[in-house]
Amino acid sequence: MSAEIRAAGVVGAGAIGLSWIKLLARQQIPIVVADPDPATPERVRSVVGECSTVTYVDDAADAARRVDIVFEAGPERIDVKRTLFAAMDASAPPETVLTSSSSGFTPSEIQGDCTRPERVVVAHPFNPPDLVPLVEVVGGKATDEWAVEKTMRVLASLGKRPIRLRQELPGHVANRLQAALWREAYHLIGQGVVSVSDLDEAIAYGPGLRWALLGPIATQHLSGGAGGLRHVLDHLGPPMVEWWDDLGSPILDRALVDRLVSGVEAELDGQEVQVRERRDEALRQLLVLKTRSGLADEA
Repeated sequence: MSAEIRAAGVVGAGAIGLSWIKLLARQQIPIVVADPDPATPERVRSVVGECSTVTYVDDAADAARRVDIVFEAGPERIDVKRTLFAAMDASAPPETVLTSSSSGFTPSEIQGDCTRPERVVVAHPFNPPDLVPLVEVVGGKATDEWAVEKTMRVLASLGKRPIRLRQELPGHVANRLQAALWREAYHLIGQGVVSVSDLDEAIAYGPGLRWALLGPIATQHLSGGAGGLRHVLDHLGPPMVEWWDDLGSPILDRALVDRLVSGVEAELDGQEVQVRERRDEALRQLLVLKTRSGLADEA
């Protein structure tokens, strides 16, 4: 069990909430799950079995008053999140940190109706949180430093790789990086330059292999040989700027959506469940390999 927390709350037992529950259950941390859906206990049992550390309550406020930290994973609607956090804030002890898994909203937006907004933090995981180590942590305009630091410590004690964002941005950092790649990917597919399956191959069997081991900046630095990143930017920086100017701005209209969907459906050929299971197992093996190689500490 993590020494940082005696009990954790999970608000919302959808895909992200269930993944938080799996992570916490592996650490044998008592979990209070709040979700109004009567099928919630059955869904939780499907991923953690008859786990004796799980307690079920109907509302978020009841969960928040019982725990040291809350992982909110409710609907991605700002009105819902503000209501949830106001209710949790009214019932939780002052030292309880209230975190949101929001993939796009900022903590300042979420904490707006709280009387003690200083303990509201966004802790955005990457799906699935029980497998992918990254969590982006950012405080809002009213968030106190202790809440951010406690969140970072708790996540590290759970085996996560938290990174701290020093500014609030819609979509945080990792999703914005993904969005930048998707923007050009959709443009290239929409222009007929490449098929969906070939674009996926270009990443999965090219830069994606290296990015899984080291990030894009470190990878670029290593590609420069003895001169490192400075050599790369001196020699390849100017043409890269020209590429930036040539990047597309696709319109996500029905025709492009249909092309993307039909392309990925053909690529996966009805094997989505099997591919997801194989992907998750490969992720587990990759994380073990990163740790054994020492790259997990250097990435």
